[in-house]
Amino acid sequence: MNATQTGLLAGLILGTAAAIGGFSSFLIALLVGVVGLVIGRVLDGELEIGDLFGRQGKDRR
Repeated sequence: MNATQTGLLAGLILGTAAAIGGFSSFLIALLVGVVGLVIGRVLDGELEIGDLFGRQGKDRR
């Protein structure tokens, strides 16, 4: 398992454990899973932090 998969799995487990009950637990698990996925992709080098915030890097004038 790479960091992306590990981050997604950890986020889903933590989200499920943190919110037990109803539709709100689904939404919290989904949100925490997405956060874990993004962190895993950043750690794998597949996603740059600047891409998330719309920054283009040093070549932008």
